[in-house]
Amino acid sequence: MPNSKQTPGEMGENSVPNAKALSRREFLRIAGLSGAAIAVTGGLGGVLSACGGSETTTTSAAAVTTTGAAATTTTSAATSTSASAGAETGREIKVGFVSPLTGPIALFGVPDQYCATRWTEAVKDGLVCGDGKNHPVTILVRDSQSDSNRAAQVGGDLITNDKVDVIMAASTNDTVTPVAGQAEAMGCPMFSNDAPWQAYYLSRNPPAEGFKWTWHAFWGLEDIEGTFTSMWESMQTNKLVAGMWPNDADGNAWADPKIGFPGVVPALGYKVVYAGGYQNGTEDYTSIITDIKKAGCEILTGVPIPPDFPVMWSQMLQQGFKPPVATVGRALLFPLGLEAIGPSGYGLSTEVWWTPRHPFKSSLTGETCQQFADDFEARTGLQWTQPLLHYGVFEVVVDSLKRTTNVDDKEEIVKAISSTKMETIGGPIDFTSPVDPNSLHPVPNVYRTPLVGGQWIKGTGKWPFELVVVDNKMGPAIATDAKLQPINYT
Repeated sequence: MPNSKQTPGEMGENSVPNAKALSRREFLRIAGLSGAAIAVTGGLGGVLSACGGSETTTTSAAAVTTTGAAATTTTSAATSTSASAGAETGREIKVGFVSPLTGPIALFGVPDQYCATRWTEAVKDGLVCGDGKNHPVTILVRDSQSDSNRAAQVGGDLITNDKVDVIMAASTNDTVTPVAGQAEAMGCPMFSNDAPWQAYYLSRNPPAEGFKWTWHAFWGLEDIEGTFTSMWESMQTNKLVAGMWPNDADGNAWADPKIGFPGVVPALGYKVVYAGGYQNGTEDYTSIITDIKKAGCEILTGVPIPPDFPVMWSQMLQQGFKPPVATVGRALLFPLGLEAIGPSGYGLSTEVWWTPRHPFKSSLTGETCQQFADDFEARTGLQWTQPLLHYGVFEVVVDSLKRTTNVDDKEEIVKAISSTKMETIGGPIDFTSPVDPNSLHPVPNVYRTPLVGGQWIKGTGKWPFELVVVDNKMGPAIATDAKLQPINYT
């Protein structure tokens, strides 16, 4: 448990030193993501990464195989924790999963391979579905390569060529939304998380009654805006906000002039300085930094991809832009990303959608969030990371299949998904509750999961950085650890 008494404003160790220049290539090298898959080995193995080449990793216990740069992974399970010894054997059930195992957002894919191993273990003895039969389960993992077009391609291949019964996705709108488009068009049941719901839902022009095949559980723009502004309200600033939103699915949603930050936060007295969406992979942010310095911004926000923020942040510090508050989504989710930034990351704040201290349990194993995070660290040698929440997509799929009386009928499977009411390791999901725009069930296909705000501080134990929860306005069920402190640039 982090020490809530230790904050960046009180500890000299948490002050920000002068930053050195950091390129995207250096970030990828430091984070171990230079174009190759990272795979969880069997038993108590670690995370293997290959920088700039191909790597084949075979997991003996869970049969996870990752091959080459395309990183196509097949996870087979012979038979489920819920298996009945006397149940008749049913046909094999195939479940597909699309994840960015390689490329610029591959930090999301690191926990995915751990989750795939754990999913396999959960159904190793088969899954007894609503038909009373014990069905072997095969999980097919495909690499989006951090590219939305490829996400759509491999999602379509899973449906048409591999003929999966259900498909899953996570890891930002660049992964989830294109796969959802394929699933809806091809009539395949799908469940997903880790994509703000407005971009996932509204960008696909939903019919009045909602989508039929695609279902999703994650927070929305109302949650991120409410959380970020609540953190900012606790600080003394001039309320001038520098908005660094890239030209991608997430960035365009956060920067939307109606439902994004520019359309919402002015009502709270904030003025947004937004120079237009930059391109992912930008190496020189001088012109943007010049504009936000000239405007006198004292708050930085945005949703850059992990390799871009270290470059952006180091250039800001070098050019004298040192805001008291820097609250950034996506890129600051990951301990590996903070380690690549170094000590200049102390005091940065971000979204928090899962921690080991969240008060939830897995429906598959009964593990608490803390136990699940501890197991991840023991098996991989890495610090826990928020996308472990992705484990919950399979929890919903398993629960739905248990209630499906005819697994050969996709209509029956999606009907079961649409009537889900359960608790997962990421929180409760209840599609049976009334649809109300002001509720946790704002549209037919979406249920909102909790979001709180956090700040990175100097680690007090094994890890160099610790993430403490500093604001729970939008997620009161999640306890806070500390109060937000201004970044110390001493």
